[in-house]
Amino acid sequence: MSFRPFPASACWQHRGARAGFEVAYFRAGAGWLIEGTTTALEDGQTWAVTYAIEVDAAWATRRAHIEATTVTGRREIQLESDGAGHWRIGGEPAPHLDGCLDVDLESSAMTNTLPVHRLGLRPAARADAPAAYVRAATLTTDRLDQAYRRLPGQGVQACYDYTAPAFGFTARLVYDETGLIVDYPGIATRAG
Repeated sequence: MSFRPFPASACWQHRGARAGFEVAYFRAGAGWLIEGTTTALEDGQTWAVTYAIEVDAAWATRRAHIEATTVTGRREIQLESDGAGHWRIGGEPAPHLDGCLDVDLESSAMTNTLPVHRLGLRPAARADAPAAYVRAATLTTDRLDQAYRRLPGQGVQACYDYTAPAFGFTARLVYDETGLIVDYPGIATRAG
């Protein structure tokens, strides 16, 4: 599947699991640089997460710099990948992330765009897409096994059945013609 080019920016209203807002900016180069910020209120706690994610021409995440601010202070983390599924966190090897080609930020609806572009699934096709999963407030990073199955016949929008077994979570995700998520049930909807 080929997508139309990204807009210069996009934003999402977070609803359900948290109340908040996310804004992302996209710059093309050899791959893409995606910079964004999410601010939210979740379970009575506020947090703000800022990210810069670099993906290569094949849509594999190569670098991610993430900063989180909460009432307990500020944290930051740097993830780097060789594009073949081997990661470093803060310069140290992270073998628990072996095989992951994407970064998935708990704070971000946008990061569910990355595997959809990388996989390029045809209608009815399914693929596993394990990701380096970064938690919103703590920035702890774990492997998250997840899968996407593209549904047939959705016109200019594309729908995917998404599963993350570790959380017992399934959802039908809707993407626009650029491959940006439009509706992430219980999490976020595209606002612009």
